[in-house]
Amino acid sequence: MKKFSIKTIVAIGIGAALFFVLSTYIAIPTPLPNLKLSVHYGTMAVMSMLFGPMAGALMCLIGHFLGDLAGGWGVWWSWIIGSTFFGLAMGLLGKKLRLDDGEFGIKGIILFNVAQVVAHLIAWGLIAPGLDILLYSEPMEKIFLQGAVGSVGNIISTAVVGTLLCIAYVAARPKKGSLQKED
Repeated sequence: MKKFSIKTIVAIGIGAALFFVLSTYIAIPTPLPNLKLSVHYGTMAVMSMLFGPMAGALMCLIGHFLGDLAGGWGVWWSWIIGSTFFGLAMGLLGKKLRLDDGEFGIKGIILFNVAQVVAHLIAWGLIAPGLDILLYSEPMEKIFLQGAVGSVGNIISTAVVGTLLCIAYVAARPKKGSLQKED
């Protein structure tokens, strides 16, 4: 197993803290019980792509766990596992997009958004609701409604926030071959 660098360990801590703060304090309540919409998945998508799948999974797992503890409704492992999957999936995408190379054009935007839509649909349309039914015997109608609303909200916020963060990150990076040695 590959060891994490100090930089990656620090990123996991910062990512988990960002997930917690953004999901706990910067969130829009919905009429559905225990469901809020937030910008944290756009941030987690970019951090996962930059630091890799394991770091992304850990950021989302720890951050969601802490958010559930602070939320007062208890720890819902089914949704934590959904978040963990999202971080893992977006970290895998990072190997393909390679934001550190300073490239994120139209193809990158399309690939990012297709991948985040698929990851959200799997996380909130299959994993979280399926585990809610299996682990907690939750009513199917309620859980799939929560998953659908969560998916749509997360997809939209990740499309806006995540795409803007990717564009800003790449714009701040020097382009490959753009630095020249002075005589």
